[in-house]
Amino acid sequence: MFFGLTNLLATFQAMMNELLRDLINMGKVVVFIDNVIIETEGEEGHDKLVAEVIKRLEENDLYVKLEKYKWKVREVGFLGVVIRPEGIRMEKEKVKGVLD
Repeated sequence: MFFGLTNLLATFQAMMNELLRDLINMGKVVVFIDNVIIETEGEEGHDKLVAEVIKRLEENDLYVKLEKYKWKVREVGFLGVVIRPEGIRMEKEKVKGVLD
């Protein structure tokens, strides 16, 4: 990330939105700062879409730290919710905190 900028996160978010704009508009990619979720209906085409996202990042001197990411999962936790093919639900830990 860039250092010394006052609006670092907003600037980085705007850059990511611009790099992946067409994929975001198609509803295949969601980006929140340095979190990228790639969603496909089935496994076919998923690898191609992942390769396209990584290619665009590399072309702009951005890199993926492989050990920090989950690959080909059916369920992912994101911003306090769990996203699954069946729908979106709150994380159990968050709900438990409210109930207690």
